[in-house]
Amino acid sequence: MARRILLAWAMLPVIALAGCVDAPQHARRPARGATRMVSRPVVQPVPNSAATRACMVSLRQNAIGYVPVPDQYYGAGCSTIGSVRLAYLRSDSAQLGLANAGPVTCQLANALQGWARFGVDRAAQQILGSPLVKLETMGSYNCRNVAGTARRSAHATANAIDISGFLLADGRRVTVLRDWNDQDPQIRAFLRAVHTSACKRFGTVLSPDYNAAHRDHLHLEVGSGRPLCG
Repeated sequence: MARRILLAWAMLPVIALAGCVDAPQHARRPARGATRMVSRPVVQPVPNSAATRACMVSLRQNAIGYVPVPDQYYGAGCSTIGSVRLAYLRSDSAQLGLANAGPVTCQLANALQGWARFGVDRAAQQILGSPLVKLETMGSYNCRNVAGTARRSAHATANAIDISGFLLADGRRVTVLRDWNDQDPQIRAFLRAVHTSACKRFGTVLSPDYNAAHRDHLHLEVGSGRPLCG
């Protein structure tokens, strides 16, 4: 009997150790002040293509301020391939600000530069009598579907940007939401002029005239699909 009692006491540390090993991980609380680890999507960098490098040469030649974005696949059909972050665009004689823009493909950046300089700034001077200072945006890259569908938006590949307003040198701010149907015919003429110009430079342009989802911005998209000017 004494030997059995001694053997039982000897086995207690082993049993206790086994209990520690088998304890579920979620039952262990981190020490106070410890940092929680947050899972993040896996990002796979890939090299820029020759076409993207040539496109970025064009950006430099136009004196556009930009920073290249490493090529990344985020999964689920979302990516930023051949993309840049724009710091500013150029008019004929000055820098043009760009608010709230995220990554855009180099192709989109080139189209945006041409539109801002020749379509927006010149229309602002000719119709409103004041040059453009800044484009206001509602963002560009966004891993999401086209509203109401299961199809990925061009925003999911940084091939689209939403323009919400225009700041002029005289302090006036023209917005799509407030001014698309403004009583001032010059304001309306300016917004229709920039819309028409955009339709010549982008594959898809959607405005408040297209549907209610675009009541507050112009959706500008590049791509090889069928052109749409709405």
